[in-house]
Amino acid sequence: MSWKTIKMGEVAVSIQPGPFGSQLHSSDYSSEGTPIIMPKDMVDGRISHADLLFVSDEHVKRLSRHQVHPGNLMVARKGDVRKCVYISENEDGWMTGSDCLKVALNEESCFPKFIYYQLRSPYIGKWLETISIGATMPSLNSGLLGSIELYLPPIEDQKRISSVLSAYDDLIETNQRQIKVLEEAARRLYKEWFVDLRYPGHDNVPVVDGVPEGWRIKTISDIARINACSVGKDYPYTEIEYIDISSVNKGQISSRTTYEMKDAPGRARRLAHDGDTIWSMVRPNLRAYSLVQYPEKNEVFSTGFAILSPKIVPFSYLYCMVTTDEFVGYLVNCTNGAAYPAVKPIHFEEAKAVIPTSDILQKYDKIATPMFRKIHQLSCENNHLAEARDRLLPKLMSGEIAV
Repeated sequence: MSWKTIKMGEVAVSIQPGPFGSQLHSSDYSSEGTPIIMPKDMVDGRISHADLLFVSDEHVKRLSRHQVHPGNLMVARKGDVRKCVYISENEDGWMTGSDCLKVALNEESCFPKFIYYQLRSPYIGKWLETISIGATMPSLNSGLLGSIELYLPPIEDQKRISSVLSAYDDLIETNQRQIKVLEEAARRLYKEWFVDLRYPGHDNVPVVDGVPEGWRIKTISDIARINACSVGKDYPYTEIEYIDISSVNKGQISSRTTYEMKDAPGRARRLAHDGDTIWSMVRPNLRAYSLVQYPEKNEVFSTGFAILSPKIVPFSYLYCMVTTDEFVGYLVNCTNGAAYPAVKPIHFEEAKAVIPTSDILQKYDKIATPMFRKIHQLSCENNHLAEARDRLLPKLMSGEIAV
């Protein structure tokens, strides 16, 4: 296989930053319109559609040069400069965020998806970190990104290599869609039964003081323990898998960091068990929460989390209850501190909790818990697929393995 070394700028038609603050202000963002892609939306090489910002048609027309189209790449300009995504048909016409660089490639010279995978390879990631400017907030510009050296085989080989890696990503995407469907189904069921009160047999049960007869209003401390387990002097593991707040977002634990226990951050103290819910006490509006299922024995969580362990209700019920929009709003209203808004464990303990009758909880558990177990299974499959892809990627990108 004949490979040549080129610079990104040689195969790029343009490398362009998103609109600067003087062109698009935060007050111009809206709840509907055309999505605008920010670095926070770049998750594991894909664009997360979960928490997008939007701009109106007026701004899109005015800033049309910042629209992205299939085959474009986007690279984070600030922060984690290793972040890169490939624009698909699903994002055609979306807008580049101010902290991103849009790369339009000459498709006669290269296959865009091959360049995307090469940018995601470990050696390019290290290079991007090395050349970025700034110690506290690394940043890239068009010139720096254009200077990156790439290895380029003939275009047919680029396509074959990309197809191998895309097969992994396609499977991951299929699983992600199924996960989303299951999550939505579990939440709809919770809302129907416990918010709208359309649970099995509801027609025959009178509502007393806002809840069905036999149901009780207590506090979360009545149905769950808060921060029940922590690392003690007898902790048996010398190496841990640490999960901090930045690794968790809207039901997903995206990453873990391996530490020798003696070198771990001081906040690595909390322990969680199967069925526990972790909830960040810092900036609850960001919804850094997740359900923990079958954790590794040496997983340790930050003290920035409140860990809720169910006592008398199924974990699926507790998790859905404390991740509703209403509960998030309650936590936001409880925060103290302008620069570092946070809640305390007591705010979880004192929160109101509706406790249905045991037969209704059992019926809900029989339906909802298998959904969350399936979500866990699919998430594990995705982790294994991503690990296999990431092991293969540098070998394909260097020509060590021929396709």
